[in-house]
Amino acid sequence: MKQFLEKKYKLIVFLILSFMFIVSVLNANNDSAIFDETAHIGAAYSYVTQHEIRLNPEHPPLIKDLAGLPLLFLNLNFDVSGQSFWNGTMPKKWDEGQWAAGRYLLYQVGNNPDAIIFWARFPIILLSLLLGWFIFFWAKKLFGISGGLLALVFYAFDPNILGHNHFVTTDIGIAAFLTFSFYYYIKFIKNPSWKNVLWAGIFLGLLQLSKFSFLIAFPIFALITILYPLVVRAEISRIKKFGEYVGKGAIVFSLSMIVMWGVYALNTFKMKPETISQAIDATFSLADTNPKNIYTNKTLHWLNDNSLIRPLAIYGEGIGYVFRRVSGGNGAYFLGHVSSTASKSYFPIVFLIKEPLPGLFLMLFALVFALIKIIRTATKFPKQIFRNISHYLRSNILEFSMFSFIFLYAYLSITGNLNIGFRHLFPILPFAYILTAKSIVEFIKNHNRLIFKLAIGILLIFLIVETIMVYPSYMSYFNSLVGGPKNGYNYVTDSNADWGQDLKRLKYFLDKNPAINKIRVDYFGGGDIYHYIGQDKAILWWDSKRPIESGWYAISTNFLQGSLYETGKNPQNSYQWLWKINKKPTYQVGTSLLIYNITPEDLKKL
Repeated sequence: MKQFLEKKYKLIVFLILSFMFIVSVLNANNDSAIFDETAHIGAAYSYVTQHEIRLNPEHPPLIKDLAGLPLLFLNLNFDVSGQSFWNGTMPKKWDEGQWAAGRYLLYQVGNNPDAIIFWARFPIILLSLLLGWFIFFWAKKLFGISGGLLALVFYAFDPNILGHNHFVTTDIGIAAFLTFSFYYYIKFIKNPSWKNVLWAGIFLGLLQLSKFSFLIAFPIFALITILYPLVVRAEISRIKKFGEYVGKGAIVFSLSMIVMWGVYALNTFKMKPETISQAIDATFSLADTNPKNIYTNKTLHWLNDNSLIRPLAIYGEGIGYVFRRVSGGNGAYFLGHVSSTASKSYFPIVFLIKEPLPGLFLMLFALVFALIKIIRTATKFPKQIFRNISHYLRSNILEFSMFSFIFLYAYLSITGNLNIGFRHLFPILPFAYILTAKSIVEFIKNHNRLIFKLAIGILLIFLIVETIMVYPSYMSYFNSLVGGPKNGYNYVTDSNADWGQDLKRLKYFLDKNPAINKIRVDYFGGGDIYHYIGQDKAILWWDSKRPIESGWYAISTNFLQGSLYETGKNPQNSYQWLWKINKKPTYQVGTSLLIYNITPEDLKKL
């Protein structure tokens, strides 16, 4: 088996990535625009054509730049002159304008929305394939061909990755550039040559341009920059070694800021200072007398006053926007409750019900194996525990860095106030795949028995087969503990289950059922109901619309669960009437749209 893998591993990698590519392209074509893509795609096209970041500044520009580049070849209509989303000055317009711009580009000026959505998604697919190859490359370099293939299988056959790697969002982007950045920074730590300083600085800059949650990586980079020179054996004194690392680490950071500044400058060189000032005052209004808010406002205005450092004003505005967004929370349905206050059990439970069971078992096994190894190493000679810790850090700085990041990121996610989806755990997944592969390879090496190899092989086959079988329901994937993709919305919604991906599938459903000549649609997502269903067939609906009518209804599970379980909502203005008549859906389109047939007899029960 080992000889077969060594001879055919390139073919195996090619086949795995080909599988990813095929299913991703199919889903990119068949999934309607999800909710966030409306803002991201409109902003992306404005960045590459207008060179202004007035839309969607809460995310850095790199991922949107990638998504916008293919759109330059589609000859699209996008005349922003006179458009309120582009010229609005009211504070709320700076947030709402991004959605209006996306709807304008996609559905209001004669463009082909399906072509725009597909080609904007295509670079994200390619980035996800690059990440897959890089995970294999890194794990193979560390643990051999078997380790590389294991890590790649965990990544490529994770339904959650396949569910989001074709959307124009920052989730795959941050996972990719975190992985790249960690690789090059660890390479710098192990060998602080000027070449490695340069590469670490470049990729740290690209990381800053992917998503503002990059900030969580900085404490880990700072920690290992300080710790490693104190434990590594060196010919020079530890003080000199420490000074070398701190000095070169500062240069890495400075290079990253130059890279970040350069990309922001390319995206903002047509942006007027007055426009930036309006955006700053909209995000950090002086009506809020909180000292932090006032200080941030004044600092950003100071940056904006100088043309050389003006891009940093937009960068700083985005970071500040994210902090306010996180502290404000997000209303979401979770386990029978709707609340904008985060639950500390949210991410642990979502992780347990959305990751495939074979992957969960192997991750748990790897974690236990790694912890036992660490404990044994640290306590083997109690009197030399500090020497053992130094030896561990010196020999396993990569493993320590990954574990530290996973722990810190998980802790901040669990204790934070923004529960909006499993996708927010994507930054830790590549490291989890690599560490799991490492533990399995080491375990097999130390316990070379057929029964263990057979058990791991069966679990991997189960993982691969299950992932293939649940196509195309990857975004809304839930494991069998909760009944699979069709049933997951009963536990949690939002981007875990319903992000608007099934509107095109509703169109196909109605085409196959011509007897449904009218349907009331309450849809959550980025698609346009009239564009796909038609004004002659679709009736726009919402939970408080009255009177209730007999006929066909298509209701997004996100809206349905939010309406049914929000305690502060007036029952007379909700979908609780469905409970009163004990009405069950007649069909389920995709996984996120429930189809009800309300008869005159049902209305009499009300």
